[in-house]
Amino acid sequence: MASPERPTRTPGRSLERAAGRARGAASAESPARVSSTMADRLAERSAMRRHRSWRTVVAVVLVAALVGGAGWVVGWSDLLALESGEVTVSGEGSTVDADAVRALVVAAAGTPLLRVDTAAMQSEILALRGVKDVTVQRSWPRGIDVVLTAREPVAAVPDRGRYVLLDAEGVRVGTRKAAPNSLPVVSVPLDDESAGSLRAALAVVAALPAELAVEVEQVSAQTQDDVETVLRDGVSVRWGGQGSLALKVEVVQTLREVAEDAGVIDVSSPELPVTR
Repeated sequence: MASPERPTRTPGRSLERAAGRARGAASAESPARVSSTMADRLAERSAMRRHRSWRTVVAVVLVAALVGGAGWVVGWSDLLALESGEVTVSGEGSTVDADAVRALVVAAAGTPLLRVDTAAMQSEILALRGVKDVTVQRSWPRGIDVVLTAREPVAAVPDRGRYVLLDAEGVRVGTRKAAPNSLPVVSVPLDDESAGSLRAALAVVAALPAELAVEVEQVSAQTQDDVETVLRDGVSVRWGGQGSLALKVEVVQTLREVAEDAGVIDVSSPELPVTR
């Protein structure tokens, strides 16, 4: 009697069953593994964030300390305070009292340089006689430089037995008992009625080149359009008003060379000068 036939097992089916069992086992274990891995990664990231946060806090604290320390050194300590020996004054000319300027600046000695009020100092210096302009600059680490523009006198005006020294703008820069030999005497009253005549006379004097200015002895002006100068050799120069002064000066210098015998030079109309 023939034996019953047994089902034949193929290798492919066995492999499929094994793979299925493996997948089932893996699927049973994968949630736990994934959960553990995610937890580890989250913990690692959280630790890194905390580490970065602490580094940021420490860096901010250090920067704040450095800035605060530097601010204290510059603005409050004596390390960068003004020293009287580090004050320089220049440009005082012949009319500004340099010692008075220096005294104003040295009064702030001991104050941290950053806190010295240079604007107020500049205003005080400008109020001094003879000062036309001034620049006050900090000179680190402990000094201040003062650069002056002085008002230089261009004429002396007789007034009540004395001579008032005026600059080109008519500002008083001093008084003398006698007129300085280096300055022409302007015979124009110091009053409001003669203000225009005085301005015209000073404008003429200020426009003269040095070699001609030293020759001027007297200046007069009946009106602002009638300025006249008398040179030290007696020659009279009639300028008229203060217009076209550059051209007038050039004509006068030329005529002084070509008309040496002229006692009067009239350049009130510089295009048509007259000598006699």
